[in-house]
Amino acid sequence: MNVVLWVLQGLLAVAFAGAGIIKTTRPKDQLKAAMPWTEDFSATQIKGIGALEFLAALGLILPAVTGIAPVLTPLAATGLVLVMAGAILTHLRRKESSVIVVNVVLLALAAVVAWGRFGPYAF
Repeated sequence: MNVVLWVLQGLLAVAFAGAGIIKTTRPKDQLKAAMPWTEDFSATQIKGIGALEFLAALGLILPAVTGIAPVLTPLAATGLVLVMAGAILTHLRRKESSVIVVNVVLLALAAVVAWGRFGPYAF
């Protein structure tokens, strides 16, 4: 199970690092085409969400690899669960049901990592 958790951590880290970089480096106008939900948020809020996603991606990998404060890994996964819950609520409010499936899958994967790293497969 430890290998499965590492694979999930890696996949989540790549996905959220990429999403975070895009949200923090591109202007809001460029994001609207691919991410219509950005209309409901300020540029600062979008950059904040991106920064949280990028930092959580780092938190999934670096503490475990370095052995420095490895408790941050399940905390990062828990943070991603909360971010995805917010994303699901936003898409429900906007009636964007096609995107919700991706958010539910990411939430579930992050929840598995949080459970495994807080519980039976902690570092």
